[in-house]
Amino acid sequence: MTNLQIILCNCPDEQIAEQIARQLLSAQLAACINILPGVRSIYRWQGQIETAVEVTLLIKAPAAQFDAISQTICRLHPYTVPEIIAVPVNQGFLPYLNWVNEECLPNE
Repeated sequence: MTNLQIILCNCPDEQIAEQIARQLLSAQLAACINILPGVRSIYRWQGQIETAVEVTLLIKAPAAQFDAISQTICRLHPYTVPEIIAVPVNQGFLPYLNWVNEECLPNE
């Protein structure tokens, strides 16, 4: 088990996704964020079945950063209830895991 997580967040378009990604990286809350365009979502919202083409963020960060990441996403995201789901990283290539942790340390 590691102290890292991958946070999933769907955005309405690439502009919002990139804005969120750049803010999280600038604040050193995450080390790497993948932007996956063209995700087709089908979901229930306010009693109706909806469909949307969205952009998924895969945010790699220490678990301790979840609250700050969540707050940043909520501040920048246009959805009333944005998807923010953390999945723990159980194993990984140690040099990569170390790099994620190092990139999320404040500059001294």
